[in-house]
Amino acid sequence: MLTVAAPALDHLAGSLIQSVDWVAIAPPLVPAALALVVLVADLFLPPARKALLGWLSVAGLVASLALLLPLRSGHRRTFCLPSPTLPGPTHGPTSCSYVADHFALAFQLLVLGGALIVALMSLVSVEDDRLPAGEFWFLLLASTCGAALLPACRDLASLVVALELASLPAFALVALRRDGRGGEAALKFFLSSVTATAVTLLGVSFVYAASGSLYLDRIAAALPNVPGQLQPLTAVGTVLTLVGFAFKTAAVPFHFWVPDTYAGAPVPVAGYLSVVGKAAGLAGLAAIAVLGFHSYGRDWGLALAVLAALTMTVGNVGALRQRGDAPHSAVRLLAWSSIAQAGYLLVPIAAAGYGASPGAIGATVAFALVYGVVNLGAFAVVTSAGTRLDEYRGLFARRPAAALAMAFFLLNLAGLPPGVVGLFGKVVVFRAVVDAGMGWLAVIMAVNVVIALYYYLVWTARLFQPAPDAVATGRRVPSALVGALALAAALGVVLSVDPQIVLQLASGSLFG
Repeated sequence: MLTVAAPALDHLAGSLIQSVDWVAIAPPLVPAALALVVLVADLFLPPARKALLGWLSVAGLVASLALLLPLRSGHRRTFCLPSPTLPGPTHGPTSCSYVADHFALAFQLLVLGGALIVALMSLVSVEDDRLPAGEFWFLLLASTCGAALLPACRDLASLVVALELASLPAFALVALRRDGRGGEAALKFFLSSVTATAVTLLGVSFVYAASGSLYLDRIAAALPNVPGQLQPLTAVGTVLTLVGFAFKTAAVPFHFWVPDTYAGAPVPVAGYLSVVGKAAGLAGLAAIAVLGFHSYGRDWGLALAVLAALTMTVGNVGALRQRGDAPHSAVRLLAWSSIAQAGYLLVPIAAAGYGASPGAIGATVAFALVYGVVNLGAFAVVTSAGTRLDEYRGLFARRPAAALAMAFFLLNLAGLPPGVVGLFGKVVVFRAVVDAGMGWLAVIMAVNVVIALYYYLVWTARLFQPAPDAVATGRRVPSALVGALALAAALGVVLSVDPQIVLQLASGSLFG
């Protein structure tokens, strides 16, 4: 018979029984609970009252954003384990699965705020595209929960689970469109993402075999001391894990699914994937690289720099090829633009590994916040004005407010005044790469910024060109869509007036 002394049992119980900080996990928990409520309520609501599910989802996302406020001044941890090297329960936790630091809160603000704008856009699209309301809102809230969880996860198992929770409902969101394109787009997205997940899991298993832990802080401590015979396994595991998360950011060569998926999905869902989905992958990539694999920083830093250069170049060249009369050309142009923007977002992460201050991650957070606001604003205009570029010719004569808003969003994406916040975001990224001593990448970025000016300015010029139907008034824009546009435009204007707000939100790095 096996006997265990009482002190040992007490220590074991202390290791297994953990307290949960409900305040820390409340922001992603609300969408999860609300998703179940929506799914059950859909069974009992008559068809004429299905619209209530959308407004309930909007209210829940507003509540999730409000629950970030109690966390803004703290560094809260939960689901923690005591240090294995310090006996006794009095030494406190050292490895935690969930950490609500400044980095996590900034990305959660982007995810939940972006999901709120998408929800306002979707109130219109669900009705116009005849999407099943209960399923749509359940899937959107479930995906938002995973995307909000991911920035705070600090072990590989939680990161992979949160990433799949964000991705799996997104496949179904794309497929909800019933005109035939949705199924094809979802299949491409699904097959590509499943392959990336398999690669990630293989990499995680290699890293666990070499380090003996799934916690990022323990992996970081173990990797420099890995025995020589395990070094190849460690290197391969590191590469495979980073590759899997790079796919979620639509980095080249893992970008091929993006244009067709965005064009086949409902427009709000395409906007969701371009901002919220990308933010989730980017947060996971930054956390794993900087916190877990920083001892290999020079290696993955250079690799990510090359990846960033290829991504921004391929994205901009793809955007140049979009013709105004092609079906869904506006959505496809924004899809290629989002690929190019992913390249800029990868640059500060590469700089953090290559030799810049760890605070360079703050540049990624700042640029992601800027990009999220203006890109969702552009998708909101596309939702109301049309998916072909030719439909924007003379838009100012028909709908001046929408045209001015679209011009503002496009100029922000281009980094031109009066889009001050867009220019500010690019300057922050340039500063990070220069501080890292990667002058060659700064030159490639500058060239790509010039290339992007062309297609952004051409689209902007279309808005103010005369057109045969310039006197047409167009259909009335629903109030929910006006609200999404107004929210995105107001945030863009506020950040342009005081762009330092972005740096204040992003001031906490992964090491902060």
